[in-house]
Amino acid sequence: MYPHTSSHAYFPARSPYGRSPHVVIAGGGIAGLTTALSLHAAGFERVTVVEAAAAIRPVGAGLNLMPNAVRELDALGLLDALEAGALRTRELRYYHRSGGLISREPRGLGAGYRWPQLSVHRAHLQQVLAGAVRARLGAAALVTGVRVSGVEPLPDGRPRLRLEHRSGAVRGRASLEPDVLVGADGIRSAVRAALYPGEGGPPWNGMLVWRGVSRMPARAVGSFMLIAGDDRQKAVVYPMSRPTGPGREVLVNWALARPADSGCAAAEERLRGDWDRAVPVETFLPFYEGWEFGGVCVPDILRAADSAHEYPMVDREPLDRWTHGRTTLLGDAAHAMYPTGSNGATQSIVDARALAHALARYDDPAEGLAAYEAERRPAMTALQRANRRLGPEVVINLAHERAPHGFTDIHDVVPAAELAAVAGRYATAGAFDAETVNQGSPYEVPLPAIG
Repeated sequence: MYPHTSSHAYFPARSPYGRSPHVVIAGGGIAGLTTALSLHAAGFERVTVVEAAAAIRPVGAGLNLMPNAVRELDALGLLDALEAGALRTRELRYYHRSGGLISREPRGLGAGYRWPQLSVHRAHLQQVLAGAVRARLGAAALVTGVRVSGVEPLPDGRPRLRLEHRSGAVRGRASLEPDVLVGADGIRSAVRAALYPGEGGPPWNGMLVWRGVSRMPARAVGSFMLIAGDDRQKAVVYPMSRPTGPGREVLVNWALARPADSGCAAAEERLRGDWDRAVPVETFLPFYEGWEFGGVCVPDILRAADSAHEYPMVDREPLDRWTHGRTTLLGDAAHAMYPTGSNGATQSIVDARALAHALARYDDPAEGLAAYEAERRPAMTALQRANRRLGPEVVINLAHERAPHGFTDIHDVVPAAELAAVAGRYATAGAFDAETVNQGSPYEVPLPAIG
C-alpha cells in the first residue's frame, strides 16, 4: 500500500514586521484552495482566498491526478476524503484509430509508485479542498463573490489590490494591501493581466475540445483509461467512480479533440467570447461513430451524457517571470498548458506546496517567492513546451504516420524502446517518475533549529 503522512503547522510563519504575513490568494479553484491549505500547514495564520463566483459549486468534468500530486494531498491529510469519491487509475492504454493497441502501461501503485494515480470528478476534489479550508482556516478565509480587478505595486513591494464584490444587485469596490498576493485565478487570470496588460487572450491552436460526464454500467466501461485516435482527432475516456446502485453504474469522464472547421473566423471569435459553451452531443457525435477500443464503445458513452461542453484548445505562452515583488502566479495563471498528460491540476497542486514551503523558509516574502519561482518556472516551461509537442500522446501520431491503416504488431511500427522512451522523457520532465515521487514530499516544513 502507500504510506499515510500528515503535514503540521510547526511554527507560525513571520514577516519582516514580526507578525504572520497576510497572504491573499486570487482564485478559489483547485490551485487556490490547495495553496491556502498548504500555507496553513506551513504555519501561516492569515490567509484569505477570494473567488469571483458567488459560491463554490460542483461544476466541471473529470481529471486525473498523478502520484506526485496525490502524495502532496496525502501530506495535507486529504487522501482518505479524496479517495471516498475517486477511483484508482490502474492502467493506461493508447489505441490507434483502427482499434489496434499501441501500448498499455500500469499506473500508480501497479507501476511501482508509493501513491496511487486517481481519476476523480473535479467537483468532488474542489468540495474536499473547500471543506478543508473552511474547517482549518475558518469560514472567513474563503470569500466568494469577490474578484481582483487590478493590482499595483507599493514602494515596499507589497501589492495594492482593487477588488470588486457583488451580492445580488448590490455591487461595491474596495482596496486591500496584503503582504503577499498569489494569482491562482486560472488561464484568464486577472492578476496575470495586471502584471502583463498587453498580453491579450490565450492563443488558440485551432482545435476544439468537447468534455462531459456519463453514467454507464461498469461492464460497458472497462477498468482502464484509454486515449485513442489518429493525428487529427482523439478521444480520452476513463471511469472515475466505483460501481453504485442496482445497475452497478459508474461515472465516466470523456474528452474529445478535433480541429475546428477550416476558415471559421466567426467560430473563433465566438469561442473566444464563449469560454464554456453547452452544446448538443449530436454536434460532434458523428465524428466518433464506430470508435470502439478494448470493448469500450465511445458513441454509447457520449449518448449517455447529460450534457456536453465545447472549448477552444488554448494554453499560455511561457513567461520569463512569474514574480513581481510580493506578487506571484501559480497553476494555470502561471503556466496553462494543453490538456495532455494529466498535468493541469497535478502541477497546480505541486505549485501550491512548493510555494508554501518556500515562503516558510524565508523571513522576507519576496525572497520566498523568488525561490518558489526559481524551482518551479523552468520545469513548468519545459512541460508547457512538451505538451505543445503532444507529450506522451505523440505515440498515437507516430503510429498513424507509420501505419495509417492499422497494424498487426505495434512493435513493427514503433519499437518498444521508442514507446518507453516517450513515456520516460515526459515523466522526467514533470518530475513524476516513480524514483523521484517515491522519495516523499520535499515540501514538509522543517522544525526550527534548537539553540
